[in-house]
Amino acid sequence: MNKITLVTGADGLVGSAIKRLNLPNAVYLTHADLDLTDFEETKKTFAKIKPNRVIHTAAVVGGVGANLKHPGSYFRDNLLINIHTLEAARLAGVEKLLSFISTCVFPNNASYPLNEKDLHNGLPHDSNFGYAYAKRMMDVQSRAYRKEWACNFITAIGTNVYGPNDNFSLENGHVLAALIHKCFLAKENNTDLSVWGSGQALREFVFSDDIVKLALWALNNYNEESPIIFTSGIETSIKDVVHLVAKKMGFLGKIVFDATKPDGQLRKPSDSAKLQKYLPEFKFTSVADGLEQTIAWFVKNYPSIRK
Repeated sequence: MNKITLVTGADGLVGSAIKRLNLPNAVYLTHADLDLTDFEETKKTFAKIKPNRVIHTAAVVGGVGANLKHPGSYFRDNLLINIHTLEAARLAGVEKLLSFISTCVFPNNASYPLNEKDLHNGLPHDSNFGYAYAKRMMDVQSRAYRKEWACNFITAIGTNVYGPNDNFSLENGHVLAALIHKCFLAKENNTDLSVWGSGQALREFVFSDDIVKLALWALNNYNEESPIIFTSGIETSIKDVVHLVAKKMGFLGKIVFDATKPDGQLRKPSDSAKLQKYLPEFKFTSVADGLEQTIAWFVKNYPSIRK
């Protein structure tokens, strides 16, 4: 009997990348199909589909500005989404469940590089504490379910994921998606490209297709209680990616870094040791190549992009 794989958040960045693979016996759920904040509907849907495996990517996400503006709703909605998904999976007898967390859950004062064992050792950064605590609780719930009900629920942490079908909102999008949209509009309107922050912040950007490859590997091979970080371990500055985006989009205007706006955490390098132990030969897509594919998708699909 073929196993059924259920993917939540199928219209999101990672979910849609999984969908493009056309996995056999897969069911894809978007927010339009199921509101995961509604437990009764979530429970009924899982009972009807009877999935063997679940890749849980659904979340309410946004950049620094959105997190500063909506800490309460980000905490509430993400907490409900995760509690309901994992509980419905338990009740439906799901054999394996992979949930995605985020590097922003780590303590603001954590030592670098960020290691899986340090997840709960301090307060998250003020700029996204609501979202961060909700995501931390998914790790707690997974471990608690393992202990009481022997659920094989695992968690993975992707670092600054980007790619086709991202949310390109200027206000709520992640940095690369919002930047691509800003650059496109600046070129179209012949205006300056204004970027939040000093440009000095460093991030480990990972292309969504790489995250999907790692997720499918983890679903089949990773069974540890603690999370695993999906990262190349390579940091790139915001300033560098701004100039890279501008070059690839043919923007020749003035680039302005608005240092009155927040940078968020200046850097949060993560430890790739566990991933390298399992997959020492894995090759990540370069930021240049990933941006090229993302920008091509954006231009082709504009203005029907998520924004």
